[in-house]
Amino acid sequence: MKLIIANRTYSSWSLRAWLAVKASGHPFEEQLVLLRQADTRASILRWSPSGKLPCLIDNELAIWDSLAIAEYLAEETPPLWPLDGASRAVARSISAEMHSGFQALRSQMPMNLRRNAPLKTLSPELVADIQRIETLWTECRQRFGDRDPYLFGAWSIADMMYAPVCLRFESYQVELGPVARDYLQHVLAHPHILEWRAAAEQETAVIPDYDV
Repeated sequence: MKLIIANRTYSSWSLRAWLAVKASGHPFEEQLVLLRQADTRASILRWSPSGKLPCLIDNELAIWDSLAIAEYLAEETPPLWPLDGASRAVARSISAEMHSGFQALRSQMPMNLRRNAPLKTLSPELVADIQRIETLWTECRQRFGDRDPYLFGAWSIADMMYAPVCLRFESYQVELGPVARDYLQHVLAHPHILEWRAAAEQETAVIPDYDV
């Protein structure tokens, strides 16, 4: 397998797919395509028919879109979703909500692992997104959390979908309640997150206005 990703510092969607491949246990190569370069689009189109990243190459098969990659891997190497049917249904629901929603969060609080400062002002839309995410985390932990510290007990695709949000909340110093804050700290301490961040620290490319 080969996973084509964008800048680790900025690309939340690349992180989600990378976490899924790591969790699957499959050996894989990484191919980094730097964004905002003269040859970026041509480089992406070599691999991804959508012209977007990430893209997973498995022999002759190309799978693009982070959630599609995660679902493909879950079919090949379960369990990446919760085993219980009700838990799995809610996990898929909140993952889809992350995939298609939270536009204010995406536009006003882009992922940037070099940042360590709060926003001066938060729009009502951004506040609503943050509150919704905190509610999701708190309800999932209280309803489905087992002895393990993640949204549905064991580390799952749902956690991978929200891992970049944890990094955003840390970077922008977002204040959270105790349950959500405890969850965030466990995600940030996950070995795969630490590995991604260590690699991101070696990057030198800077895109100050990049938004993912």
